[in-house]
Order: sequence, then C-alpha cells, then structure tokens
Amino acid sequence: QVQLVESGGGLVEAGGSLRLSCVASGDIFSIARMYWYRQAPGKKREWVAGTSNSGSATYEDSVKGRFTISRDNAKNTVYLQMNNLKPEDTGVYFCNVDGIRHNGHKYQDFDAWGQGTQVTVSS
Repeated sequence: QVQLVESGGGLVEAGGSLRLSCVASGDIFSIARMYWYRQAPGKKREWVAGTSNSGSATYEDSVKGRFTISRDNAKNTVYLQMNNLKPEDTGVYFCNVDGIRHNGHKYQDFDAWGQGTQVTVSS
C-alpha cells in the first residue's frame, strides 16, 4: 500500500502565500510523476501542476507565475508553493502520485491520492 498525506493548507488573505506538502509512504520502489489537483465547491476536480522524476514542471494557465511545484525524491515529498493567492484559488488541494511498488518479490504500478487539504483565500 502507498499512503499520501497532505499538509499546509489554511486560511489566507488575497495576495498571501501558502506552501503545501505531500508525503508518500509505504512499499514504494520508485516514484514517477507527482501532481497537485484542486476542487472548488460545486466544481469538478482540476489539475493544477505536475512534475516528472526528472524535475520538469508544468502548470495550469491560471497559476503560472504564481505557483511552483517541486519535489524531494529522497523524502518522497512533493511541494506546492503558492504565492499571490486569489479567492478563486480556494478549494481542497489533493496530491496524486504514480510509480512502482515493491511488495516482497512483486513489482506493481501504483496511482495514489491523498485525502486533501483545504485552502481558503479571503478577499
């Protein structure tokens, strides 16, 4: 099993900053891609940012220049630095990680989701 735990959410005023963290644990052999998604009230979950195991990063257009995704492979952790936050960034933020598990002599693909952390930006 692979577990993801997010942290770092909270209430912040518009223009403020937050840094989200997501730690992966369990029978992980290797991690490939790490992503952040968010879901605003009454809306579908949307992709926010992603990073590959080479460290390359991609972003949804509305967060470019404000959010930075990074990862620490030694700690199986992905971060999302969010600056100049806007009320429309409000939502529950989820991390999503895929890679390979190693359980005994078996190697298996995994695709895991965290429980989410709430981000609220007041105007």
